[in-house]
Amino acid sequence: MRSTEEMLRLITDAAERDENVRAAVLSGSRADISRPKDVYQDYDVAFLVKNLEPYFNNPCYIERTFGKVLIMQMPDLNDNPDLSFETAEHFTYLSIFEDGIRLDLTFTAAMPDWGNEPMKVLFDCDGHLSDNLDNECYMVKRPPQAEFSACCNEFWWCLNNVAKGLKREEIPYAKSMFELTLRPQLNKMVSWYIGTISDFSVSTGKLGKYFKKYLPDSIYYKYLKTYTTADPARIWTSTINTCKLFSDLARIVAQDLGLGYNADEEAGARLYMMNVKGGVYEK
Repeated sequence: MRSTEEMLRLITDAAERDENVRAAVLSGSRADISRPKDVYQDYDVAFLVKNLEPYFNNPCYIERTFGKVLIMQMPDLNDNPDLSFETAEHFTYLSIFEDGIRLDLTFTAAMPDWGNEPMKVLFDCDGHLSDNLDNECYMVKRPPQAEFSACCNEFWWCLNNVAKGLKREEIPYAKSMFELTLRPQLNKMVSWYIGTISDFSVSTGKLGKYFKKYLPDSIYYKYLKTYTTADPARIWTSTINTCKLFSDLARIVAQDLGLGYNADEEAGARLYMMNVKGGVYEK
């Protein structure tokens, strides 16, 4: 596998050699100096170009410039098969090469808005850009009361769909409802809990990938137990345990941040779930 230094040099050289490229910027995890580094990190790169046409739907450019491609995605065309370079604002190639390197390269004729995200300038012929190595935008943010309450309400409300799916033994539906509605709210609460014990000074990563790093072992073990098999009985147990974990963390977060917690909606949701499980409404 090519080293970081080799890849950055290859990307920079490609930008410098091409008179159509005005700037090249590295963003994402490799621009964030606080992120742990490993060989699986993507290279998220933007080339600011004068003319988009030479790079539009031209995968040969990627292979000719950066090496043999194992698999590639052109998300702009996937989203809009009728897209043309005249109407496109940018064009992106997601590529994995035979040595395992992944490069996400976007060509754009307009200056991207990186907001507060970390970025490192690799090449800038106009000298208008500067590095931004501040990673504060990724850190867990303190939730206001409205956001905290909405998270709790969404979790407890959506629990009814999981319960009904399990009772009907509609396992694909029940599992999907759990992962698509309960899991995101659980992840928010876990992140806020990590914020309370870290003074909101860390990032939990995309989809909670750093939970293991920051959670106490006992809580991380309980979190892992929220993943289960397709056996209905085990899903019921996991769902009940998930409710307890969410409740415990929500109460801790509420107490530490001085927020209000609606215990009545939790009680109502859990009662409904157990009544569905026990067939109370069928009698």
